[in-house]
Amino acid sequence: MQVVFYHNDRLRHGDGSPARLEPVDSAVTVGSFDGVHRGHRKIISSMLETARRRSLRSVVVTFEPHPRLVVTADAGDRVEVLTTLDEKIAQIAGLGVDLLVVVRFTDELARWSSERFIEELLAGTLSAKSVTVGYDHGFGKGRSGSGATLAGLGRKFGFTVQVVEELRIEREHISSTRIRSLLKSGQIGEANSFLGAPYVISGVVVDGRKLGRELGFPTVNLKIIEQEKLLPRRGVYIATTQIEGKPYRAMMNIGNRPTVDEQNGEGSVEAHILGFSGSLYGMELRFSLLAFIRDEKKFDSLDALREQLEKDKKTVELFFE
Repeated sequence: MQVVFYHNDRLRHGDGSPARLEPVDSAVTVGSFDGVHRGHRKIISSMLETARRRSLRSVVVTFEPHPRLVVTADAGDRVEVLTTLDEKIAQIAGLGVDLLVVVRFTDELARWSSERFIEELLAGTLSAKSVTVGYDHGFGKGRSGSGATLAGLGRKFGFTVQVVEELRIEREHISSTRIRSLLKSGQIGEANSFLGAPYVISGVVVDGRKLGRELGFPTVNLKIIEQEKLLPRRGVYIATTQIEGKPYRAMMNIGNRPTVDEQNGEGSVEAHILGFSGSLYGMELRFSLLAFIRDEKKFDSLDALREQLEKDKKTVELFFE
């Protein structure tokens, strides 16, 4: 999948160098796609089917940062994202899309009319011949553009419009907001069901206090690069990761480590990777969360903590049997 970045009417590669797109007729879908959940996947799948049927280039247009981080920044409304940009790129690439266009979302872009956005980017730069959106899609200044608006603009600029119907799971609406709520309450299984894939936490391995080694459970400490990334409810989780292409099971702790950290600081994300030994400092690791084991707890002694970690490890092992 080719990835290009769009800002100030210019296309660039990830390293900042100028990018150029061939004027190829395209099937396009547009959205924030935070989480790339099953509702999003239905929309992208519909666009891909149109591209295949009509021999068009398949294109996903998304935004960075999340529009709400810009539009509501002055209101003090903290927005937590389900996917970092790198995570989103990886998940969309796995769907078989030809081209991903990452639009830099700014105050200026927020003031664009829906017609300007469509004329300049979709119809102009991307040569859209088909545009696929969700049933509740809104675009342009104040999300004033609707499916009906899009259909009218399609007639003007020469593309057809597909509006994808809502997808529900057991009669429940799928949304990024609902998934955030589930994660914050530790309901990983339910959140993953809505996502259509395990929830991912990625970060760079940094140096820690190495107390895990003393307990017989060495951990990797993750530095989460994007502060807006949503971290689930504090506690211990079953997870998996890959190191140099090899899969590993892990138990991950999200929280303040109350037994060993008297200051109860800003929190940490660390994981004990079962069956792995070696240095991972400086590497970026991606963990897929599969299940919640227990809440974080302050133990009376390190021996009591070690005993609980042994139980947690057994829970992880039983989960995969």
